Amino acid sequence: MPTTTPTTPSLTNDIAEVLINEAQIKQRVAELGAAINKDFAGEQVLIIAVLKGALLFLADLMRHVDLPLAVDFLAVSSYGAGTQSSGVVRILKDLDESIEHRNVIIVEDIVDSGRTLDYLLRMLRQRHPATLHVCTLLDKRDRREIDVPIDYVGFEVPDAFVVGYGLDYGEHYRQLPFIGVLKPEIYQ
Repeated sequence: MPTTTPTTPSLTNDIAEVLINEAQIKQRVAELGAAINKDFAGEQVLIIAVLKGALLFLADLMRHVDLPLAVDFLAVSSYGAGTQSSGVVRILKDLDESIEHRNVIIVEDIVDSGRTLDYLLRMLRQRHPATLHVCTLLDKRDRREIDVPIDYVGFEVPDAFVVGYGLDYGEHYRQLPFIGVLKPEIYQ
């Protein structure tokens, strides 16, 4: 558990800077949905959301995908209560459905070091999907330790601690409609 909690009832007071506003997110999510529609025209797709951070992104993205669509969820842990990935990935909830011979798109909130995504890709490839793609809302390339393939990227973000639109710190800030940089005094 973090040693601090949000400083005020208004979580926006804990934000140093808004990086991506609500309108920008909506527009980009629609563009990502259109790209998926084009790439998988006439195909069925299974979208796998990585919980909890990708939940809002998944819900909005699905509304823009006009294909036969199924959804499943994975829950993983690599951060614990910290602000950086530990590098150790634990599966907290596995898939409910088989992905064998299916077109699969992993939906992530953010890819930074690449360790979690690399682990998930290796694990899922062993289950023999027809295709395996990645769609992430945020790409933090400056932190990349393992090069992982990302097919659809919402936004590239700097190496800052970001929250909002599903991303959290200590389970707070997920409900913010934008992506913002958390003030360092909140998590240090």
